[in-house]
Amino acid sequence: MSPSSSALPLSHAFLALAVTAVWGTNFVVIHIGLDHLPPLLFAALRFLGALLPAALLLKWPKGVPWRNLAAYGVLVGAGQFGLLYIAMNGHITPGLASLVVQTQVFFTIAMAAVFNGERLHRRQVLALLVTLVGVGVILMHTDRTTTPLGLALVLAAAASWAASNIVVRATPSADMLAYVVWASLFAVPPLFALSFAFEGWPAIRNGLAGADAVTWAAVAWQAVGNTLFGYAAWSWLLARHPVANVAPMALMVPVFGMGASAIWLGEPLQAWKLIAAALVMLGLALNLLWPRVAAWLRARPL
Repeated sequence: MSPSSSALPLSHAFLALAVTAVWGTNFVVIHIGLDHLPPLLFAALRFLGALLPAALLLKWPKGVPWRNLAAYGVLVGAGQFGLLYIAMNGHITPGLASLVVQTQVFFTIAMAAVFNGERLHRRQVLALLVTLVGVGVILMHTDRTTTPLGLALVLAAAASWAASNIVVRATPSADMLAYVVWASLFAVPPLFALSFAFEGWPAIRNGLAGADAVTWAAVAWQAVGNTLFGYAAWSWLLARHPVANVAPMALMVPVFGMGASAIWLGEPLQAWKLIAAALVMLGLALNLLWPRVAAWLRARPL
């Protein structure tokens, strides 16, 4: 299917929904893994699990230069997840992290406009402004569970995710499962290096020694569910459709994320948090739904 397609086929829309369900509930899984593992070590193990043994079964994606894979691996590995795990290690709640990281939609659209020449519409600017008001509400209610540092780190993680979306669009014909697996080769070394540099060997040793079966299950889910399934499927969709059609499907991530965190971790949903969520999701919804609403209105007879 051509990247110029105007709408997602139903089967592709359901695939995107499945990915967002995995990614949304995964914020609870990340919280569980961070109970024992330092964040950068946790991220390194995640991508090591995605790389091996899958790399022994999958060939290097045909026609993909190593620089492209390296850029994607570093942006998703050290950028998106390195920063996100650090933020979630006591600086932001899982539910809010799942919400704020969805600003990647607007980072992606802005980068696509700058680097790919995609047109930026006024509705997208309006949607961004609404979303920024929601982020501002969160900033006004920072405390010991959600700090300004945590919010800044998640926004930086969202920007890294957006940049990786742009990188993957340069290889629309690549085998996306192989792409994600081999990109992990470039995520693992910087994450381990950063872990040794900033977390230190004693923390690494203690984390590995204290990890129980639940912790290793969390690591395995990061590798298999999120990375191999989630990012391979998401990248496959991005390679076949305009960024502005695929990226807004991430609207469902905070629904799953905040719901799962409230149910399994007891994260409180105060009024201000619901208002912030409504504003961020309204911004995402404006970007996602307005073109379809406008087309429907134009098609109606007067």
